[in-house]
Amino acid sequence: MQRTISFTLNGKPTRVTVDDQRMLLWVLRSDLGLTGTKFGCGAALCGACTVVVDKEAVRSCSTPVKEVAGKRVLTIEGLSQEGRLHAIQEAFLKHHGSQCGYCTPGMIMNAYALLQKTPRPTRAQIIQHMDDNLCRCGSHHRILNAIQEAAGTMKGGAQ
Repeated sequence: MQRTISFTLNGKPTRVTVDDQRMLLWVLRSDLGLTGTKFGCGAALCGACTVVVDKEAVRSCSTPVKEVAGKRVLTIEGLSQEGRLHAIQEAFLKHHGSQCGYCTPGMIMNAYALLQKTPRPTRAQIIQHMDDNLCRCGSHHRILNAIQEAAGTMKGGAQ
């Protein structure tokens, strides 16, 4: 059913009139032009489509847009502020946390959600949290190092 859905997107009030069952991924990419969030598997298994909704990592490929009504949605485009990369983005660059880069936005958003809840995660906690985000290029060890460094930069040190 066509409906106007209002939510906060990357800090700005947003309204879209779409089928309320349309997946958030396609609203972001096709209707709002934010293509940083990627389509991977379409079944919420790979994590390429991860965004943060009210501080929770969410798979946008399986989240109907009606579920974000009245909520705060953060995409990779909203993470940097005033032209400056976020600490997690900086750490990914420093540690070469991407190979082809396709999974990187989803990885970064999932890591961001983790660090918001657990500012000083252990390596085991990082591994567990990131376990279902897939990197087909094999950059996982560099990604883990980047997340650990970002935790130190953001909140004074990862364990």
